Parts: sequence; C-alpha cells; structure tokens
Amino acid sequence: MEEKKEVNVINWFPGHMQKTRRQMQENLKLVDIVIELRDARLPLSSANPMIEEIIGQKPRLLVLTKRDMADPKVLNDWLRYFKAHGIEVLAIDATHDDLKKLIVPTVKELLRDKLERAKARGIRKKVLRAMICGIPNVGKSTFINGIVKKRAAKVENRPGVTRSLSWIRLNEDLELLDTPGVLWPRLEDQKAAKKLVLIGSIKDEVVDLDAVVSSALLYLKEHYPSILKERYHLEELNEDPKIILNDIAISLNLLADGKADTKRAQNFILKDIRSERLKGISLEEPNE
Repeated sequence: MEEKKEVNVINWFPGHMQKTRRQMQENLKLVDIVIELRDARLPLSSANPMIEEIIGQKPRLLVLTKRDMADPKVLNDWLRYFKAHGIEVLAIDATHDDLKKLIVPTVKELLRDKLERAKARGIRKKVLRAMICGIPNVGKSTFINGIVKKRAAKVENRPGVTRSLSWIRLNEDLELLDTPGVLWPRLEDQKAAKKLVLIGSIKDEVVDLDAVVSSALLYLKEHYPSILKERYHLEELNEDPKIILNDIAISLNLLADGKADTKRAQNFILKDIRSERLKGISLEEPNE
C-alpha cells in the first residue's frame, strides 16, 4: 500500500543545523553557563527542546527578547511562570536596554558559587564563558551587538543566517560563544510551528502561508481586536479570516486589476508582526 503523504505539515531542518547541534555539544564543556534566547511574544513555542537535551544540568539564563513588542501584561505572566518553575529569566529590549548592566551581574550571581570556589583556590580573576543559543530569528545578533556596543555579529532578518560558532570577548569578566539558530528535526506541534513562521524562524517558502496568516488573524481577532482594527483601519472584523484579509488588502489599497491582492496583504501582515509596526501583542499565554 502506498504511504500517504502528510499535507501542509510544517517541518524545516537544514543540514547546517545538525552540524551546529554537534558543535554545541562539543563546546559545552568550555562554557560555564548557557544563555538561551526566546521571543517574548511566544516563550514556549520559541523554545528548542534539543537545547534542553544538549545543556543538561549546565546553569542557564533564559532571556526573553523583543520585550517592547510583547503584551506587557502577558509578558509579566510569563516572567512569573518561569520564576515559579525555578528558571532565572530576564526580559529585554536589545536595541535600547543597557545589556551589559543587565546580563553580566546576573551571570555572576548565577555562578557565584563557582566564582567563590575559584577565589578559594587562589584564582583572583576568573573569566566566565557563556554560550548564546536559540532558534533562528529570536534576536541573537541584535543581542550580541547590543551587549558589546558594536556590530560584532551580522544582523539579518532571515532564519539561519549565522553559520558557524565564534567567540566574542565582552570584557575581562565574560566571554560569549555565539551559535547559529537551531531548530529541531521534527516539529510535532503544528500550532507552535505556525507561530514560528510568523516571527520568521521558518522560511516562508517551505510553508502554506494562507493557513499561517489565517490562524494569526483569528488569534489577533480574539485577543487583540482593537489593535487589529486600528492598525489596518477596519470598522468590523468578520468571522472568516479570509474576509478579514480581503478587507485589509482593500483598506491598505493593495490591489491587482482592481481586486484585493491578498498575497501582498499577507506579506504586509507578516512584516508587521516581525517588525515594530505591530506592537503590544503576545502570541501565547501561560494559561494555554
């Protein structure tokens, strides 16, 4: 019997990601702590379960990026959620925060016992090493550029642009090991996979954008109707996401041969979600 193919299943795992996983495992013994970056708008869906396997019991600092783009109330709920589970967490705006003042003292506090042991052995100045990791497009390059106050890592709004591991000396206290964005081989949770497409962690070319954007519009209609109406100048929100998309295309004057160009409207919405044009939204909540 011929095996049935899965339809519209989102699954993307380029070969370089498998190589990165091996490199991370090999270099883990060289670092004192792992700084894992996730998107503040979807702190669970942007978590890579492979990272949990790789780092094991290594100390970890969870950093939620793009704080300024998330719903403040929901973000506070997430911070309470992680702290209740014993996870050290910070929420940051990598473009405007003084990251060095936020990150370095937190890392030192998490590794205080290790520093005290080193001091007891006569090591007066121990340089700490941290591995920076996360899935594509959660803002690792922006984070590193912000913390070192220079363009130390190339910033590109494309998943998987960083291809190799590299060390960056922050100061006499801390060195950072930058790693490329890594996804996992099979995305079992397709609801989460759609969210990863929305933030640009998975390439648009390998997914059904109609389903992704329809799902996003339904979520925004339910949770942020006023933001959706204001951003796209809509009076009402239809129950059908395809009609909402059509209305957005007309409202924005995105037309082709006098008709609504919904493909252009899709791209417009995706750019809004991936940039600062659509702020104050979170794509999942702890109580979900």
